Amino acid sequence: MISEAEIALAIRSGVERYFDDCSARVPGFIDRHFRLPGAIATNQKALGWDLLRAPVNLLWAPVYALACLIKILTRGQPGMKWLSRLAALAPAGFTTRVQQHISDLILVELLNNDQQDQLLERYLIEALEEVYDRHTREPVDHQQFSSLVEPLVSDALSQYRVTRTASADITNSISCTVLGAFAFQKFTPGGIGIGMVLSAMVAKALAARDFILGETIGGWYYDLFPPEPSFLTTALTVVGVMAVLAVFAAFSGMITDPIQAAVGLHRRRLNKLLDHLQQDFAKNTQSSFRPKDQFVARVMDAFDMIRSGLL
Repeated sequence: MISEAEIALAIRSGVERYFDDCSARVPGFIDRHFRLPGAIATNQKALGWDLLRAPVNLLWAPVYALACLIKILTRGQPGMKWLSRLAALAPAGFTTRVQQHISDLILVELLNNDQQDQLLERYLIEALEEVYDRHTREPVDHQQFSSLVEPLVSDALSQYRVTRTASADITNSISCTVLGAFAFQKFTPGGIGIGMVLSAMVAKALAARDFILGETIGGWYYDLFPPEPSFLTTALTVVGVMAVLAVFAAFSGMITDPIQAAVGLHRRRLNKLLDHLQQDFAKNTQSSFRPKDQFVARVMDAFDMIRSGLL
């Protein structure tokens, strides 16, 4: 007769061996796909419809971040279950080709080591078969492990895809700050800030052009008394800047992936994904992998809006 303690020990042993092997594959995975030249091949997938999906994701990201925050704050509160369920309906946005490509790579190479079936299931079956062989010849139930593994992996990869949008958003904010500092000598922590600066420049150029004493004198005059840009000028300039940033966001991984690989962000993120998968499987709970990247991006967006006077 097989005791529950023996089965639990075998499962724990199989899980630990599996995730130890996954962790050992992380450095090679990063070298192949997030360092040069692999990062270029990975992010070339953005060519095509991703040029439309990426901007929509950037616009939708604050809504999804708010929904995630509501789910966290209402968890375990009986009177707020309806709000938690409503927040859970919010989609993460469009899955871009780059996001799907990386998810597939994680699933196939990192989690399954290029095997067609679930590698974790194989580790568990092997560990349990050793126990069963000592006591009985009954076959091990494979299906129960598939039903546990697949939802956890699917949800964890969905959360990992969100980090790609957040990473692009953070890159845009940093790029705007650097551009504003060097090109305009102004603090512009995001696309709105850059748009505001450019709209003021456009308004000044238009006013100077129509100045009664000529454009040169008009330029001097409006240096002292800057004109207020119209709402239409500001709106069009901000939208134009955001459109350019959205296109940049689709390909920003070519720049940011090697940097994140060099400073260890990719390694920490992937190891955290594996740690959460291991904990969730051991406890038989829902996926707990919730990277903080998207909340960092939202804080930067809020700061940009505050700095620009929109909040």
